[in-house]
Amino acid sequence: MKYSERTISSEYLYQGRILKLRRDLVLLQNGKNVFREIIEHKGAAACLVLTPENKLIFVRQYRHPYKEEILEFPAGRLEKDEEPEKTIIRELQEEVGIKPLKIEKIGRIYPSPGYTDEIIHLYFTENYQNFISSLDEDEFLDTLEIPIKEAFNLLEEGKIVDSKTIVLLLKCKDRLLGRFK
Repeated sequence: MKYSERTISSEYLYQGRILKLRRDLVLLQNGKNVFREIIEHKGAAACLVLTPENKLIFVRQYRHPYKEEILEFPAGRLEKDEEPEKTIIRELQEEVGIKPLKIEKIGRIYPSPGYTDEIIHLYFTENYQNFISSLDEDEFLDTLEIPIKEAFNLLEEGKIVDSKTIVLLLKCKDRLLGRFK
């Protein structure tokens, strides 16, 4: 059986620089009306970068909602009318100082489909050249190169908690660990 909901009305409760909060009144298939609160987000792109030394490039940065530093793969928000591949190329240049020469789309994820329309596009690269990084003025992060096996150990130990990073690691697991056979 296929389920759907029909939107009867929508109203914006908040419109910010990064997101918008919308409340929709929807009609369910059983004839009842309910409200759905939706965070609209332009989306993001993230990339697993494999170095020639079989290390993965991570960034460690403070994330205010969690009040802690998070270890994650380089990523960034899509700008208005920007294609995801352009976003991640820009972010890799800004955050970690590399310019991909070849980039592969790995997939996409819906990080929290119960309340947001955000889509994170996932990429992989191992073919890049060094570039001069230029962080945004409100961006503070450390770049780390972590050996593949150590990255998977950190994942198993619960030290990598960022969903896009976990998904990228797992989607690329066979490719990465296959280098040690």
